[in-house]
Amino acid sequence: MPRARSNVPRHKRKKQIMKAARGAFGGRSKLWKAAKETVQKGWIYAYRDRKNKKREFRKLWIIRINAGAHQNGLNYNTLMNGLRVAGIEVDRKILSDIAIQDPSAFTELVEKAKKALVAAA
Repeated sequence: MPRARSNVPRHKRKKQIMKAARGAFGGRSKLWKAAKETVQKGWIYAYRDRKNKKREFRKLWIIRINAGAHQNGLNYNTLMNGLRVAGIEVDRKILSDIAIQDPSAFTELVEKAKKALVAAA
């Protein structure tokens, strides 16, 4: 049975893979089979980690916000609920940046969240 041919000619595909394997160590950059395996695995990791990067950054932002909230006598969950009740729409990325760069502004946000929670209760 004949092999299915891709749109890219074999020599062009091989050249592309060998070029992508240039930074690899030893035979992984010189030998076809090793280079092909290395590059394919690298592409798989790259695809996966483009998704994981978003998760990791969100986790980092939440950790930073939680640390700032604890310094002001709240925890992350209560702070986010208080901000929601107060009608303050700040995303986690900006909120974590404020917690690091401008602690006094972050403290003001925490105070507004506390007041909103007291008013709602």
